[in-house]
Amino acid sequence: MRQLRARERRRSGAEEGAVMGLAGRRKTLGYSQEELAELLGVDRTTVGRWESGRIKPQPLQRRSLAAALQVSLTELDALLAPPPATDREAAEPQTSDHSGAGDPDEMIRREFLRILTVSGVLTGLPLDEAEALAEGVRRGAPADFARMNSHLWQVYRLARSKSALHLVVRDQLATLNDALAARTPGSSGPLLNAAADLFQLAGEVSFDANRYTDAASAYSLAASVSKDARAYDLWACALVRHAYVDMSERRYQEAAQVLTAAERVAERGDGALATRYWVASVRAEAHAGLGDLGACERALAQAEKVQDLTAGCANGGWLRFDGDRLGEERGARYVQLGRLDLAEATLKRALEQTALASGHSYRRRGAVLTDLAAIGARRSDPEQLVFYGREALGLARASASGYVARRLQALCEKFGPLGKDQRVAELGTDISMLNTP
Repeated sequence: MRQLRARERRRSGAEEGAVMGLAGRRKTLGYSQEELAELLGVDRTTVGRWESGRIKPQPLQRRSLAAALQVSLTELDALLAPPPATDREAAEPQTSDHSGAGDPDEMIRREFLRILTVSGVLTGLPLDEAEALAEGVRRGAPADFARMNSHLWQVYRLARSKSALHLVVRDQLATLNDALAARTPGSSGPLLNAAADLFQLAGEVSFDANRYTDAASAYSLAASVSKDARAYDLWACALVRHAYVDMSERRYQEAAQVLTAAERVAERGDGALATRYWVASVRAEAHAGLGDLGACERALAQAEKVQDLTAGCANGGWLRFDGDRLGEERGARYVQLGRLDLAEATLKRALEQTALASGHSYRRRGAVLTDLAAIGARRSDPEQLVFYGREALGLARASASGYVARRLQALCEKFGPLGKDQRVAELGTDISMLNTP
């Protein structure tokens, strides 16, 4: 019924929408922000940002948005252009459909508080202890910065939407910067460690949001600060994360060079930590990208030695590698190398493990599902491709994970002739509409 009503009003609505902008066109067609967001497969806040002019739709989203609003791409550009403000508008505060409730910064803060409440990461502390921790951070106490960073990493791990931490991490960095400025030279070692830790978390938040330049900058700062503090394990982990930026853009040779440097740094670190074995695990991915099965297998064998370490080899923050994901990592490497016979059985075992793992990870399970879908594409099996691809798509939507969305978009490049299958084509269309920041 709504679509019929929209068609009947299209001609007059186009003229009115051109004057009122994107929000006006949406209202003319009878959509709320939530309804339009659901139709496009994006978050309501994304629609709000489009309408406020804070961000522009991505190229893959523009065509779907134009179709939903029943306008051409040229007309859509006109709707997206900010209208000139009248004298009255310039003098009065601007309002929106939700009177401030849709402000992105405020929504991020509320989401962060919700995560804290649900996870119990900070709210589990006694009130006096939580207040003491906050006061210690304000005073610049290194131990309290380290504890707060640890809490933030836990929230990051539990959060479906990693962007919820952006403002909190930014504020923590600003506070830490003030604390460093107040310190005398030579007395800031523990604070430098806390800064290197926090820069890595900032990079992770940016990487998950597809902001590669921001992520690379944060990882570079983390490596530089770690080097100054002679914190070799922190330094090596920052280099590993920087290598992921290169691999996300398929610069495997550059990644391998960074990982060689990370390996040398990790050898100077704490042998009781898992750092050097994480380096080996990521080196396996770079070797697989370069098509070197032998080097990949050797790196995986080295990574598996992490199982000889005692408990506590990972801290759950900037170092989280403990070997529990090596099965899915091995399966993913076999997919990269085209060894589908080895990959499928390995990945199916890994899929069962992710379902049983504590702290169930949407990102982790989504990656395994995408790899199984990729096997279907390589075997020209549309049923397998669509079955696993649809499951991964559901997780990407539920978690708003940029990582899973990127993996799915890379999957579309493997469709080949299967792209002519209606089910596969529909999957590709739905993936193209994913909300990746």
